[in-house]
Amino acid sequence: MSQLVAGEKFQNTLGAILVSPAPRLPLFFGRAVPVIANSVFVAAFSLTAGTLILGVDIPASSIPALGLVIVVAAVSCTGLGLINAALGLRIRENAVLSNAIFGFLLIFTGANIPLSQLPDWMRTVSEVIPFTHSIQAARELADGATLSSVLDLVGAELLVAGVYLVAGYFLLRFFEAQGRRHATLERS
Repeated sequence: MSQLVAGEKFQNTLGAILVSPAPRLPLFFGRAVPVIANSVFVAAFSLTAGTLILGVDIPASSIPALGLVIVVAAVSCTGLGLINAALGLRIRENAVLSNAIFGFLLIFTGANIPLSQLPDWMRTVSEVIPFTHSIQAARELADGATLSSVLDLVGAELLVAGVYLVAGYFLLRFFEAQGRRHATLERS
């Protein structure tokens, strides 16, 4: 998501988009839909390829629930990307921030290190960032759990997604207004 805004900024088209009279909510979230769709496709493809290559056996009954978890995770991470995109209106090189966020997610979400092995303060942080609950739900589903047994995790991830999407939207609006006021929309 952040790369969309960075790309518009780099190509000097961001100003033209932001001066349009279009309502901002559909403008920003309309740009998020392809990001979410791409994320879902990449995650589903990677899951399929990974299970075939590594010989992982996922119960067929878990596949629809895994699809739901993938969609929720994509929405949640797009919310974080929206915040990153907003910050991209203020910083010159957003790719560095994106890489730092990526590394942070790898450590704090349980993707690479089990949450049980993290210090308490890191587990506390992991509860309020995207992916944590989706990763846990996906792992349980792959182990044969039912959707009803992971609905609390899916709900928690949806709550995180909502918070990040709303925060990202308002942060984009704030930095847009600041950029207009100080004539810095396409400069950092």
